[in-house]
Amino acid sequence: MVNKVILVGNVGMDPEVRTLEGGAKVARVRLATTERLFDRQNNTTKEHTEWHTITLWRGLADVVDRFVKKGSQIYVEGRLRTREWEKDGVKRYSTEILADSMNLLGRRSEGGDGQQPYGQSAPQPSYGQPSAYGAQPQQPAYQQPQPAPQPIMAPADDPDDLPF
Repeated sequence: MVNKVILVGNVGMDPEVRTLEGGAKVARVRLATTERLFDRQNNTTKEHTEWHTITLWRGLADVVDRFVKKGSQIYVEGRLRTREWEKDGVKRYSTEILADSMNLLGRRSEGGDGQQPYGQSAPQPSYGQPSAYGAQPQQPAYQQPQPAPQPIMAPADDPDDLPF
């Protein structure tokens, strides 16, 4: 079974960061992802923004506390987690993303604030722990793939060169 979420979006407000009694740090980030759809009949573009709650623990929470602010663009890999609680006799539910890794992508340009334009930030390191299945986080998209090795061609008269 797979429970994996990948999001790239903009942070909507400064992160909430707390330190628990045992010393573990936890951060909560509200992330906006926007889908742009073109309507050919009306020749217009429509936008749909979805808001996500991201929960980050320990080292990831520390990175969020130090580097992430409202407007930051981040890449998050994680898992969906639904919580249930009762308030005033009514059951309530919320779905959040429990982050396994995060990349800092930059900050949206706010009109001459000295930041790099949206989507054109310098490469940033990836932060995270291996997922629950032991896999390492994927490499960031800005790294160039290594060229594939070229196959060694056998001579046409090689008796080991079978036609199947």
